[in-house]
Amino acid sequence: MSSEIPIRTVLSPGRYVQGKGALARLGEFVAQIGESPLLLADDFVWDLLGERLTTSFTGVEVEVPRERFNGVASSGEIDRLVEVIKTSGSDVIVAVGGGSTIDAAKAAGFLAGIRWVSVPTVASTDAPTSALAVVYTEAGEFEEYRFFPRNPDLVLIDSQLVADAPARFLVAGFGDALATWLEARATSRSNSTTMAGGLPTQTGTALAKLSWDVLWENAPTALDAVEDGVVTPALDRAIEANTLLSGLGFESGGLAAAHAIHNGLTAAPQTHGLQHGEKVNIGSIAQLILEGAPEEEIRDFIVFTTKLGLPTTLTEIGLGTDDKHELRLIAEAATVPGETIHNMPFAVTADDVIAALTSLERLSRRIRSEAGLPEPIKYHAKH
Repeated sequence: MSSEIPIRTVLSPGRYVQGKGALARLGEFVAQIGESPLLLADDFVWDLLGERLTTSFTGVEVEVPRERFNGVASSGEIDRLVEVIKTSGSDVIVAVGGGSTIDAAKAAGFLAGIRWVSVPTVASTDAPTSALAVVYTEAGEFEEYRFFPRNPDLVLIDSQLVADAPARFLVAGFGDALATWLEARATSRSNSTTMAGGLPTQTGTALAKLSWDVLWENAPTALDAVEDGVVTPALDRAIEANTLLSGLGFESGGLAAAHAIHNGLTAAPQTHGLQHGEKVNIGSIAQLILEGAPEEEIRDFIVFTTKLGLPTTLTEIGLGTDDKHELRLIAEAATVPGETIHNMPFAVTADDVIAALTSLERLSRRIRSEAGLPEPIKYHAKH
């Protein structure tokens, strides 16, 4: 059967646009994709950007209605948006906001048979470029991945919006993007199937490594720029690493333990207030422990990400080594059949995940102490 022939494949969005002031050109690019766009944004984003979004369509002779996003990319919200699209007669949905808004638009656009556009207002995840959506329950627990036959037709990100947003969002993007190389190299070693539906490509793996290299060189300086609300070359490079390079790298390079453990962490209510990339960073450290990575590599990663402001202990995400019930729930969810943890080049059980998460606490505390870094405190208390 042809469907059983191993293939290698790369996916990418139709067009990627990034730069200071890029939002002003949104209407110009969307007009090349559809004649009846529907803008999807939550109330906060619309209050902040609604006038600018509407103005960007001036001169392209299209009406641009806006639909309110209700906050969670759940099956119910996606189905509701499908009905809105059908009623409005829209031929392209333009998602403006964070990863959940964008994932809901992708899923609804696919089901409604129209095209979709991603306009991230922060650089907090690599979701905007991909041909998949992460669907959650109404309570915020991971439910499933949904895969689509194509990526967004357009991804447009205004660097000034990223500079103006709270630094926590950019930092979360660092956590998500740094995991990309750790997971891609594991997938490459095991020659497992990627999110693109084929074996890893050299391209996908190389882009994952490039994302890693760019962030190790630019992330601290980019964070300084965001603290000052300005766009610098370092920030632009970091935005591209968080969004495009990481997006292409995870999709065509592969996911492994870090994101599976993130998905498991959503089973613990204590973690629901955290950003995606904050939970992923815990998954990255756990993956390094599962791999038996050299302590120098683990130390460098913990020190670097702690300095960036990412959580590196269970304490910081509201958990502890005595939370046996929660750790078991997390580990079992992370290792269900079909989870990306099975892309690791060795078998991983729920007990292995519990051991990695438990040892992570003492290991990270020791490394932080040796590096003169602050004692961890509950993460919600810091933000």
